[in-house]
Amino acid sequence: MEFFFNPKGIAVVGATANKLKGGYAIFRNLVIGFKGGIYPVNPGYKEIDGITCYESVKDVPDPVDLAIVFVPGKNVLKIVKDCALRGIKGVMIEAGGFAESSDQGKAMQAELTAFAHHAGIRLWGPNCMGLVDAVHKKIFSFVSPGIWDELIPGDVSLIVQSGMLSGGFLIHCMSHGIMGISKVCSIGNKMDVDECEILEYLINDPDTKVVGLYLESINHGRKFMEICQSSSKPIVLLTGGKSAGGAAAALSHTASMAVNTAVASGAMAQAGVIEAMDFNQMIDLCRSLSAYPELHTMGEGRIAVLTYTGGAGIISSDFIDQMNLTIANLSISTREKLKTVFPDWMPVSNPIDLWPAVERHGGDVVYKAAVEAVCADPGVDAIFIHAFTGGFFLDFDMAVLADQAKLAGKPVFCWVIGTSDAAKKFKLKALDLKIPVFTELFRAVECIDAVFTRKKNLERVSRTTMETDPFQINETSRQILESRAGILDEYLSKQVLAGCGIPITEEYLAASVQEAGQNAGSLGFPVVMKGLKDGTIHKTETGLVKLGISTENGIKAAFNELQTAMGIKGKILVQQQIQGDLELIAGLIRDPQFGPCVMVGLGGVLTEVLNDFVFGVAPLTHTQALELIDRLKTQKLLNGFRGAGAVDRNALAKILVKLGQLGCEVPMIKEIDINPLMICKGKPVAVDASVILSNQDMT
Repeated sequence: MEFFFNPKGIAVVGATANKLKGGYAIFRNLVIGFKGGIYPVNPGYKEIDGITCYESVKDVPDPVDLAIVFVPGKNVLKIVKDCALRGIKGVMIEAGGFAESSDQGKAMQAELTAFAHHAGIRLWGPNCMGLVDAVHKKIFSFVSPGIWDELIPGDVSLIVQSGMLSGGFLIHCMSHGIMGISKVCSIGNKMDVDECEILEYLINDPDTKVVGLYLESINHGRKFMEICQSSSKPIVLLTGGKSAGGAAAALSHTASMAVNTAVASGAMAQAGVIEAMDFNQMIDLCRSLSAYPELHTMGEGRIAVLTYTGGAGIISSDFIDQMNLTIANLSISTREKLKTVFPDWMPVSNPIDLWPAVERHGGDVVYKAAVEAVCADPGVDAIFIHAFTGGFFLDFDMAVLADQAKLAGKPVFCWVIGTSDAAKKFKLKALDLKIPVFTELFRAVECIDAVFTRKKNLERVSRTTMETDPFQINETSRQILESRAGILDEYLSKQVLAGCGIPITEEYLAASVQEAGQNAGSLGFPVVMKGLKDGTIHKTETGLVKLGISTENGIKAAFNELQTAMGIKGKILVQQQIQGDLELIAGLIRDPQFGPCVMVGLGGVLTEVLNDFVFGVAPLTHTQALELIDRLKTQKLLNGFRGAGAVDRNALAKILVKLGQLGCEVPMIKEIDINPLMICKGKPVAVDASVILSNQDMT
């Protein structure tokens, strides 16, 4: 990656003197900022802006280890071949017209990729805007040279799959004084270099404190997850293509299928990655996390709110209560200090309404006194300041407050409204002081929560990676798996699950009405009878489930009905009928990017109503399985609701661990579905299940 980020010399293939073209913008940006060799390549020019122009990339002098290519797609392969002959190590293809555009483009991209692998040359792109390094003033991109007027160096780096979005959003961030940038990497179609390699580079980059990513696909899910899991730097991820329409857009835009977002979301939560829902949120999370990297000094998230309006204080409290944060309980000493600037009639509480004190002493005096008081309070972990710019005597010296908070080791966040010019100056000043500023209360509280959640994530990831759980599968289960293919019926599926320690209902196969009656007698009425027909998973929809059978006549009638429904080509299962408190669903899928992944959620009629399910990448440790359960939205139901018993979370976690181990140990298992996983007196039991196998051998 070094020759992409720190090349000695760059050939610009497609450079032009036409100032309206991207080839000129790339060339001009290099002239302004790049300190190495710059070699424009275009047979139509002898020189551009006084710099010698070369007919072919083969003609450029040393040193040159990077080529930026901005020519029609049909010409790119020849240029890449010339680069390989010239000994150029990397090619950044910023031109479009490849897999994102047509079948012909896909074929060109495939041919390029094959050649690069064979020749040992690395390709960045195509269909991208390249690289911007604001710290070292390197712009390897056709972004308008006007960006130099707005360039604000910082410590947040971005990896963005979309080309124009990366350039447009970069200019937006800088022109609005939102955030300073270290590097922006636009990677486009990712024919060779992808997010994993660039992420690893940025994690080791001393100029980067936080990495934000916008991705429409993840090429190597497990590798990406492992990189994130081992990162000491915060990572924020926004994914596109979450809806059916969005996935279609992703395919046409960057020739990539959107990842299964539920799986990806579970994987990222497991790896400690913070997910964003939109671009501004991604940026806000990044800049907040970059402001406070020293997490070991922070407490648990007890917040002091300094406001000039009671309404904003109340709303802030509501938002804080929704997060993993709390309103700090101010100490007696803090209250006494605040009383020195408050009027006698004004009680001191948190949120701290400063307006009556401001009317007496002015904003500068009161804000300074309030910050000093809460900084000294051991029960306060962070300070949330509400500010107004452009009037009402609410001005204060932010640098003094920042110094006070820094000395106390307490992060400061700020919400500001006011006149536009004054607010922008306020934000730029705060940017210099590394104080995150927001114009929305909820976003501010959301980002405060992210900073404290990051600390907990690091502690969790380091703790859970040390756990191991033994796994065994009995001989019966192994024989079933080795001798079968495709969809296993419910009986065989549950035998496989039972063979690795997952509890199942008591049940028998019955070859006759008499045998079914004997089985029911052993189990005790009422019983359930099911028809097991090869290749059928959803038995209820095809009339193959008979519930609540409580007599011998009922056994006979159900047996005959099931045989008729199956055309006398199936097996009859007699099963203990369980009355549970809650129905869950659990299972395993084999995701193309993340491999075996475990799922748990609300089952029964609630499955489609609540749409509450989560995924984790296998194998899971017991702690990770418990955390997976904690991510479900309907925690009240799990904890027992209206007299129902609470779910034994440890027992449920053991099942999830076993499912993950089974998926990892037996690669021929494509899917496992346990629905319902009934909770009976707190304990989970597999009432119905299916295991789907591929045709490959067990290894």
